This record gives sequence, C-alpha cells and structure tokens, in this order.
Amino acid sequence: MPVVNDAAIDLICESEGFVDHWYPDPAHGWKVPTCCYGHTDAAGEPKYAKTKGHKFTAAEGRAILAKDLDAVSRSVLAAVAVPLTDNQFGALVSFTYNLGAANLKKSTLLKKLNAKDYAGATGEFERWVNAGGKKLPGLVKRRAAEAALFSSGTDTPVTPETPSTGLAGLLAAILKFIVNLFRKDR
Repeated sequence: MPVVNDAAIDLICESEGFVDHWYPDPAHGWKVPTCCYGHTDAAGEPKYAKTKGHKFTAAEGRAILAKDLDAVSRSVLAAVAVPLTDNQFGALVSFTYNLGAANLKKSTLLKKLNAKDYAGATGEFERWVNAGGKKLPGLVKRRAAEAALFSSGTDTPVTPETPSTGLAGLLAAILKFIVNLFRKDR
C-alpha cells in the first residue's frame, strides 16, 4: 500500500494542529470529541470515554495519526480507479481524513477524478470549505493547500492503472503471472 508522503503529513499536521487533550470539534461540538491531530472516536482507539482527561504526548499523537492515516489511505485506494502520483494520493488522504470516506465517495471531486479529469478534480477541493453551515477560513486554507499539493509537479506514481487490492488486483496478478509463464521471448 502506498505511504502518505511527508508533504501530505505536514499539511495534515499543520491544518489539524496538535492538541494534547480531548476538545470539542469546531463544527460539531462535544458530539464529536477530538484529540491530537484531529482524531475522533469514529477512527477507533483511543476512545473519548476511556481516555477522557488523558494528556497525550506528541509521540502518542503521531502514533494515533499514523494509525488513522493507514485506514484513510485504504479508503482512498478503494474509491479511486485511476493512477495517482504520491502528491495526488497525499492530497486525497488529507481531504478524506478531514471530511470522511463517505464524503469522498459521494463527491464530484471523485467523479471527475475517476473520469480522468484531473484538472476538474483539482477545482473541486475549494467547494469543501463549510462546516456547520459556515465557511471556515481554516478550511479555505486547507483546501487550497490540498489542491496545490494535488496539482503539484511530481511524476512518482503510487497507484497502478489496475487495482492492486481486492479480488480485481488478485486476478490481475494471476493473469500477469500466467501470461509471463507462456511468453515466447523467455
């Protein structure tokens, strides 16, 4: 599985900021308790009810973020059907980490991306700047940074043309193996 690059991790850390305790989510209040780098109960452990009052260290925060980003990366890979560069992948992970996989899946951004309209997808980031019915300056800044990362000049592919996970990936790998077995130029 591709690794989220440093540029994306820096973007996420800067956008979320590190908070060493649980606090109310800016858009949803205490309905969505949050800690460290934007971690919520929806992402799994640690859970608010079990660690209420705990002061997290920076190292704990980074470990929680790494675990959360692994799950988000899987969601992005499952949703995207086209090749991505490392910066495009990182920008989508940041976007999805902030908004959730369900929002990525229903987004016009994803529809344009999967239609190989990379430029059109870049333009969709700026549409996701509201929370709780209000345009938030922090989200405007974050979406601009994600769009800039997504469109930045890196040619390092992180995802193949064909899916590398799931049944489709397994079948593609078996087919490639069989074709290579019978190649005449071997």
